[in-house]
Amino acid sequence: MQFVDEASIIVEAGKGGNGCLSFRREKYVPRGGPDGGDGGHGGSVYLIGDDALNTLIDFKFQRFYKAQNGQGGMGRQMSGKAGEDLHVKVPVGTTVIDEDTLEVIADVTEIGQVVLVGEGGRRGLGNIHFKSSTNRAPRRTTPGTDGDRRNLRLEMKVMADVGLLGMPNAGKSTLIRSVSAAKPKVANYPFTTLVPNLGVVKLGMHEHFVMADVPGLIEGASDGAGLGLRFLKHLTRTRLLFHVVDVAPFDESDPVEAAKAIVHELGQFSPALSERPRWLVLNKFDLLPEDEREERAQKIIQALNWEGPVFRISAISSDGTDKLVQAAYRWLTEQRRLEHEDEEALAREEEMRRRMEEESVARTEARLGRRRKRDDEDDEDFDDDDYDVEVEYALSGIKRVHSVVS
Repeated sequence: MQFVDEASIIVEAGKGGNGCLSFRREKYVPRGGPDGGDGGHGGSVYLIGDDALNTLIDFKFQRFYKAQNGQGGMGRQMSGKAGEDLHVKVPVGTTVIDEDTLEVIADVTEIGQVVLVGEGGRRGLGNIHFKSSTNRAPRRTTPGTDGDRRNLRLEMKVMADVGLLGMPNAGKSTLIRSVSAAKPKVANYPFTTLVPNLGVVKLGMHEHFVMADVPGLIEGASDGAGLGLRFLKHLTRTRLLFHVVDVAPFDESDPVEAAKAIVHELGQFSPALSERPRWLVLNKFDLLPEDEREERAQKIIQALNWEGPVFRISAISSDGTDKLVQAAYRWLTEQRRLEHEDEEALAREEEMRRRMEEESVARTEARLGRRRKRDDEDDEDFDDDDYDVEVEYALSGIKRVHSVVS
């Protein structure tokens, strides 16, 4: 199945039914009075979080979603039937943004979470509501109101505890294959990973966490180079980042310069995300002679001025990976405990998520602004002469040219 993490849709709630203008007409009941019923309310549009979905591809083929209109009122004081609500399933981790106002409507982060994105129109009132002692035969009703119509942008971010960050071919996909049941493509060339991959790391009964692998970054990603920048947003849902560094790159590039480039691009993409806890994971130690391994590790650590946790692994042989995932699980468990018991820790986490969401909205606003500017420029360049067609007629050896405007 194709991985799609962004989509634009239109939702339209149902229109409320109109009120009825009616008078009671029965034999032996003269001047029966008004008996027009009310219309039914229009159906609303809701989004529901569903863990069975992991892509927004369905919204690429169907972009318009409309709830049912309310039925009009009828005589004999009969109200119209309300329109049925429309429930649309979206993947857990979907952010819903109003494209016109750039307002973040909701973040669907839980299974079964219900979000109202289009409220149905209100019903119209029948003439029975307008009778009085001075107006016994009212001919007044009210129409049903229109339901909400909104242009929405859906942005899906995978839900994971640990995110893998690094250059192409650093061994991120090999690592997630080694510690989980995920089977992303692995090959000896850059950009093997084209879409994010999720893997559940199981350590024991009821002990597990989710790891996310995204396409690798390259220098200049913040200016649009490569693939990784588009998928970095998926790491904003994580609590911990593994910065995977290839200590023995096949192109003999400098691991220190590669690591510094990743840190720079991460800061350019999201200052808040760059403040997330990050562990240095030195990979591919099996490619180095044993007497050179520690020297190479210390050289990288000192050059980066690294003060955080450091792990030396070989993902392909699973050497050192158990120690890494055990430490990650203990750290995640402690973080959840702190946030549950300490209000300050919880406030810091919420503030971090708020900042990342604001940065995400700003990026969306800038992207949509560039698109609108481009569309406006295309409209300004339009000229009636753009559709002029020259038709040549050849009659008896004489060529005539006529300009035809469609």
